[in-house]
Amino acid sequence: MARHWLDQGARRLHVVDLNGAVAGKPKNEVAIRAIVKAVGGSLPVQLGGGIRDLDTIERYLDLGVRYIIIGTAAVKNPGFLHDACTAFSGHIIVGLDAKDGKVAVEGWSKMTRHDVVDLAQKFQDYGVEAVVYTDIGRDGMLSGINIDATVKLAQKLTVPVIASGGLTGLADIEALCKVEPEGISGVITGRAIYQGTIDFRKAQETADKLGGK
Repeated sequence: MARHWLDQGARRLHVVDLNGAVAGKPKNEVAIRAIVKAVGGSLPVQLGGGIRDLDTIERYLDLGVRYIIIGTAAVKNPGFLHDACTAFSGHIIVGLDAKDGKVAVEGWSKMTRHDVVDLAQKFQDYGVEAVVYTDIGRDGMLSGINIDATVKLAQKLTVPVIASGGLTGLADIEALCKVEPEGISGVITGRAIYQGTIDFRKAQETADKLGGK
């Protein structure tokens, strides 16, 4: 699954190997290779889903992926995330999927007792570049970004937070731009583009215009 990232001035392509997230190992490497080749370095790619070891990270970075997102493996094996941040400094993002403040793992199939804020604070100390925060109760539902929860998390961190889950239209972009100074650096959108509830070009223009105000 490929999604777009919106933020002020910078653009990335957000890709998730959903099959890999469930299986615990890469399942769509051929497609990912094709995506990276298609953008030709003109658009940084950030990738997550099923990444559980340093060799896989190195292989994807060698392919041209710019950022690696570690989710389930970070929660279940924090030492791996720490090693990844040390070995590949500047390229590691942690992805935290949560509902009602608690973190979910393995493609959202299992809920944990971990508090999302506590884990994010722990992981930022490892040296992650950013935290992708997804409200799984809203992702794909076109019900609007959970602004309050996203801001609450961002206020507790020093690394940027990337919002995800539920983006519907320009109103969400405008709302996020208003709270950008709290530490929210961008937002990921997928279904809203595919279903036509948001015009990506207008959304990016809005983010560029309002970001930082």
